[in-house]
Amino acid sequence: MYNDHLIVPKSLKQVTLWVHPEGRVLGYVYLRKHSAVHAGEELPLEALNRSEPFIVFKRDTPAEIRFYNRKSIIRVEYPGLDKQKTRAIRPLHCALQMMDGSLINGTIEEPLHPNRARLLDYLNNPDDMFIKLHIEGDTTLVNKSYIIHVHVDSLEDNDE
Repeated sequence: MYNDHLIVPKSLKQVTLWVHPEGRVLGYVYLRKHSAVHAGEELPLEALNRSEPFIVFKRDTPAEIRFYNRKSIIRVEYPGLDKQKTRAIRPLHCALQMMDGSLINGTIEEPLHPNRARLLDYLNNPDDMFIKLHIEGDTTLVNKSYIIHVHVDSLEDNDE
């Protein structure tokens, strides 16, 4: 017997996944209608940083549902910025040198704890596999395990 009240309401967010070794994959991730950590819909970063090893992904061409291992996802890109009411006290500008040879320049604008607001603190957060960068008005989520090194333009901006 099918029970609608057991279904967790979700919406689709169009994204581009970069998956190892598959490459670029276009489709949609499923997001919960209600975030567990803030008012409103779940953000893609929250979905990717959950503890479950697989994430559900819907493709149009071919029309199929896939379950991607989060550890195989290098990065996730989508247009625009997330609708968050809180903004960073101080944006952190950086460049990420990735294992595939790409260099990703962007700005981290996450609301960080005042005593742990350095770039190093954000990168070393053991609870999160992915970090969020803003790049020219769009959003890129990067799997930290695929980062070789992070370059900062100004040490005084990032307090080493």
